Amino acid sequence: MSAPKIAVIGGSGIYDIDGLEGATWTTVETPWGAPSDDLLTGSLNGTDMVFLPRHGRGHVHSPTTVPYRANIDALKRLGCTDVISVSACGSFRENMVPGDFVIVDQFIDRTFAREKSFFGTGCVAHVSVAHPTCPRLGAACLEAARDAGITVHDGGTYLAMEGPQFSTLAESKMYRESWGADVIGMTNMPEAKLAREAELCYASVAMITDYDSWHPDHGEVDVTEIIKTLMGNADKGRALVSRLPALLGTERAPCPHGCDRALEYAILTQPDARDPALMAKLDAVAGRIISA
Repeated sequence: MSAPKIAVIGGSGIYDIDGLEGATWTTVETPWGAPSDDLLTGSLNGTDMVFLPRHGRGHVHSPTTVPYRANIDALKRLGCTDVISVSACGSFRENMVPGDFVIVDQFIDRTFAREKSFFGTGCVAHVSVAHPTCPRLGAACLEAARDAGITVHDGGTYLAMEGPQFSTLAESKMYRESWGADVIGMTNMPEAKLAREAELCYASVAMITDYDSWHPDHGEVDVTEIIKTLMGNADKGRALVSRLPALLGTERAPCPHGCDRALEYAILTQPDARDPALMAKLDAVAGRIISA
C-alpha cells in the first residue's frame, strides 16, 4: 500500500483547483522539453495533488502544440499515481447535452501531428490501450460527479481530432453515424496513450459545450456559446475534483486493472541493444522497468 498522489490536467477554462492547501507553482524540467506550464502542487483534504493547466495559464498552447510527453513525464517525475483529465468536448448524441459530463472509456485517435510515444528507435515498446482508461479511476469520477449534482454519462467514445479547426458537417455526420463516436475533442490523444506508457492510471472527464456541427437545430459551432458553457462547466469540474480525495482514500493498492504495470512485458529491445541516450530520457516514465 502507498499513498495516492492525484494529478489533474485541466482543459479549457480550468486553470487551478479550489481549496488546495500549501499551493505552490513548481517548475519541473523534463528530458522531453518544458511542460505546458509550471505545476501547482499542494494537498486537498489530506491528499497530495498536482494540477497542470494543459494549455498553459492564459491558454497559450493549441491542441497540437501541447507538449504531451513533457506533461506526462512531469507528472510521473513528481510521483503522481492517478491522472484525471478534464477537457471540453462536443456531443454527437441528442441525450448528451451541453453542460453534461461524460466519463470517457474509449477513444478513436484521428490526430496526426503529435509525438505519440516515449519509445522509438533504440528502445521499442508496445503497450496495450485496448481499454485506454482506468475503470477504477473512472468509477471514482462518476461517483464524484453524481455527488456534485452533475448530469453525467457513464462511458462514451471520444473522437480525438487534430484541430485547431472544428469539424466539417460531413466529418461530424461520419463520426456520429458511421463511426459511433459519442463526443469529440482535440486533447485526450496522445495524452491517454502516454499515460499508459508511463504506468499511470488515467481517467477522462469530458465536459460537453456544444453539439459539434451535425445537429440540425443548432447549426455550426459557436465559440461565443462554447465559452458561456465552459464557465459553468469549469465550476462543476472543480466540484467533481474536490470530491476525489475522499473517494480514492489515503492508501492506494496496486491498480486492479494493471495500469501501473503496463510496461511489464512491453519493452522488446534487448538490454544490450538499447540506446543509452533514450534510456536516460526514460528514467521517470519507465524507471521501474529499466532499472530492475
